[in-house]
Amino acid sequence: MRIIVPLFTLAAALVGLIAAPASAEPKHGIAMHGEPLLPADFTHLPYANPDAPKGGRIDYAWPGTFDSVNPFIVQGSAARGSVDLVFGDLVFDRLMIRAQDEPFTLYPLLAKTVETDDARSFVEFTLDERAKFSDGQPVTPDDVIFTIELLRDKGLPRYGVTAKKIETMEKVGERGVRLTFKQPDRELPLILGSLPILPKHAINAETFDKSTLTPMIGSGPYRLDRVKAGELLVFKRNPDYWAKDIPSKRGVDNYDEVRLSYFRDDNALFEAFKKGLVDVFIDDNSGRWADGYNFAAVADGRVVKETFPTKTPSGMFSIVMNSRRSIFADRATREALTSLFDFEWANRTLLSGAYTRTKSFYDNSELSSYGRPASEAEKALLADFPDAVTPEILATGWQPPTSDGTGRDRAFLKAGLDKLNAAGFKIDGGKLLGPDGKPLSFEIMLKAKENEQLAIAWQQTLARVGIDVTIRSVDAAQFLERQVNYDFDAMFFNYSSSLSPGVEQVARWGSAARDTPGTFNYAGVANPAVDALIDRLINARSREDFVEAVRAYDRVLLSGAYVLPLYFRPEQWVARWSHIKRPDVTPIYGFQLPTWWRED
Repeated sequence: MRIIVPLFTLAAALVGLIAAPASAEPKHGIAMHGEPLLPADFTHLPYANPDAPKGGRIDYAWPGTFDSVNPFIVQGSAARGSVDLVFGDLVFDRLMIRAQDEPFTLYPLLAKTVETDDARSFVEFTLDERAKFSDGQPVTPDDVIFTIELLRDKGLPRYGVTAKKIETMEKVGERGVRLTFKQPDRELPLILGSLPILPKHAINAETFDKSTLTPMIGSGPYRLDRVKAGELLVFKRNPDYWAKDIPSKRGVDNYDEVRLSYFRDDNALFEAFKKGLVDVFIDDNSGRWADGYNFAAVADGRVVKETFPTKTPSGMFSIVMNSRRSIFADRATREALTSLFDFEWANRTLLSGAYTRTKSFYDNSELSSYGRPASEAEKALLADFPDAVTPEILATGWQPPTSDGTGRDRAFLKAGLDKLNAAGFKIDGGKLLGPDGKPLSFEIMLKAKENEQLAIAWQQTLARVGIDVTIRSVDAAQFLERQVNYDFDAMFFNYSSSLSPGVEQVARWGSAARDTPGTFNYAGVANPAVDALIDRLINARSREDFVEAVRAYDRVLLSGAYVLPLYFRPEQWVARWSHIKRPDVTPIYGFQLPTWWRED
């Protein structure tokens, strides 16, 4: 018998010498921290309308093009829709479905139950006996094992990262599959539970990694019925969909047909929406949202504009300063530079006043340190690192300086210049000289013209205090090469966030990633406090302990001044034609298109 010994306590180790760790009973759901909110006998997801009418067609659209319908591989530009966080998983069901009104919780789909131990050294899924693919073949444990192996060997790199954490895979009875991990991992059971499952009998493993326009067989609510390369996908309801009546699917997948058209750019897509060729338009252009909806269908109510507040973390859209460069090696210098971005002016003149200044890596959520004094629990986590957090951030979180929005606020400029003086800089002959007597200058690298206006705004403000900033636009290939090898001074980057940050933080901010090409540690961070808090948040057992660890982690990153925080939108903007209806309830992750329906 193979014995697994969790390495948390001596007592647990002694138990491990005589038996494998005791398993919890199989459950209907699994949460990253604590227990699922819904009981085992729940009837539907709270944000879905179980009485939503079925039928009709929805016309979606997306900018760009595609040359493949296989969303699991590197080759080609994959079409959306088959497995999709926006439009829904139309073709492929996952082992379990993620609840959109809980931080990170899974409920039954292909898997009827899930089982793991306290250490989370393994996970066992028991498949629903009703689960079948669209060709009528049952979904089996062999399909689960095949999927993990196939995606490990032929799929996108993220699948390989996950699969390589598994020590053994074995079938348990007729419908169970147990995955034992190389080491305990709190998040891994949920990552694996989120995996779409592929049919072993219908896939050629040898050619799987090649782009294709041939529709694939899945176990989801729709079949991909028609493909027009680069332009159109038509998904038609599978009338024999196995899961149409299970609780997690009631009130979901309400259309008989889903059409997804591609347009050359965002403006062309919006024009198609205005003509009624597209039913739903997800807008992310502040100027258009403010001034672009002055057409007749909006005035007479045929088109509805809606704003959906969310409770999800903002993420960190920012300008990253590469601390590997001598100009950014000093924290005080980085902090002074971040204080000289005039957000109020940029928001008013460039962004239609539609955005909020980002004050935390987890702004807009319970994980944010902004406006909160550090708790005693946070202070205990930080006790071994007394210099890791500034007194100000410990007391209130990060408080960005503000201007009067005119672009000529002298008090704002003086406050930033005072910080530079305190860091050893002084103005001489119109140039800002460092302690070494050399002028402070650096380059902002852009991918083509992305974010050029924001870069110019910062450049102009810094020029007023004697700092020479060069803006260099490079093509996508050169940008990627320089990014991968950390060959830049400063660049724009958006660090996405969720309500359940986990092991991905190691590659973003961990010391081990600093000198490894191709990680997301663009800032070059090597900070023991960061490493310790990543470990604490990954291994937290309760939601309370997790939140405390993330807030302390947030304070350390903000105190390091590794990035210039920019802005975010605490809401989503969606316009729809009025014949498309939606549930009254919006979950914490925002609007959920798969729960909407067509009235006529």
